[in-house]
Amino acid sequence: MNDLPVTRPATAPLPFDASFEQIPDDEAQTSKELAETLHSIMETTFKDNGHANRSVHAKGHGLLKGRVTVLDNLPPELAQGAFARPGTLTAYLRFSTNPGDILDDKVSTPRGLAIKLVGVDGPRLPGSEGEVTQDFVMQNAKAFTAATPKAFLKTLKLLAKTTDKAPGMKKALSAVLRGVESTIESMGGESGTLKSLGGHPQTHILGESFSTVAPILYGPYYAKLAMVPVSPSLTALTDLHVDFGDNPDGLRAAVSEYFSQQGGVWELQVQLATDIEKMPIEDASVQWPEDLSPYVTVARVEVDPQAAWDEEKVREIDDGMAFSPWHGLAAHRPLGGVMRVRKPSYEMSSEFRGSHNGCPIHEPR
Repeated sequence: MNDLPVTRPATAPLPFDASFEQIPDDEAQTSKELAETLHSIMETTFKDNGHANRSVHAKGHGLLKGRVTVLDNLPPELAQGAFARPGTLTAYLRFSTNPGDILDDKVSTPRGLAIKLVGVDGPRLPGSEGEVTQDFVMQNAKAFTAATPKAFLKTLKLLAKTTDKAPGMKKALSAVLRGVESTIESMGGESGTLKSLGGHPQTHILGESFSTVAPILYGPYYAKLAMVPVSPSLTALTDLHVDFGDNPDGLRAAVSEYFSQQGGVWELQVQLATDIEKMPIEDASVQWPEDLSPYVTVARVEVDPQAAWDEEKVREIDDGMAFSPWHGLAAHRPLGGVMRVRKPSYEMSSEFRGSHNGCPIHEPR
């Protein structure tokens, strides 16, 4: 079925234990405030343009349909959940950037990738019973910007206050922040905060690698997942500067131009946790050391040349689908506070969009 060699993790993975998750007494309140803050962003943007966008990652840059081939002969620790059996699944991909309002792409922010696998079976997470999909929601980072739900909420409340405010100033600030971030990176550093505020390098989105940033169950273990470009046409785009000219949708144009000419191949990779101290569940800001547990390929993602943005795709994928790490198998339950507190927000966002746009959100079969 495939010719990719399978690499076995060097160290035995750590079995997940319920004690690894520590739930604070006030987590429900944090979760409630998070949903309220995200709801306020959606209300603001809906009032502005009459269309209900996602509360985060509102702007899509590419909507694609492809296939995921699970590798043959995976060792038992990797053959779990959606990857338990070799085979080929349909996949939907949505590339995005993280603000909740639709900004000119010269406001350069971190990128996101949501992937929906269709045709997985097994015990389901609550709220996704009867479905056959598995969603993985990723960012172009190896760890989350906030360590805890409260830290995430604090940042989000600040960002909510800037929704639909001073788009021209955001472009100017973004240019300044990109310069500062470039200087930091030239000295071997990196600032997730600067990137989130508009200091992300103005590079091609298809050259990015993405990960779940926070952990999920992986059968009896726990892990982070990543999607990494591997075909030469994609890897040539990594860190490639893109000149948007006067086009506020420059990233979308770049993705459309690419897929009008050629397809691309990525690998889905898994980093199994081996050490609860160095690979914690409740601190989402920790980048897990890859020398202790490298990312290992479990599947190949292939996308053929196609229209990456058109009315039919917008209706079917951008408006018609929701992507949530809580859509899926019990074998891939999201872990940690940052993941837990977002569950009601994903549900709220989906319901808001469906009711305000008159377009019911559906899960493909």
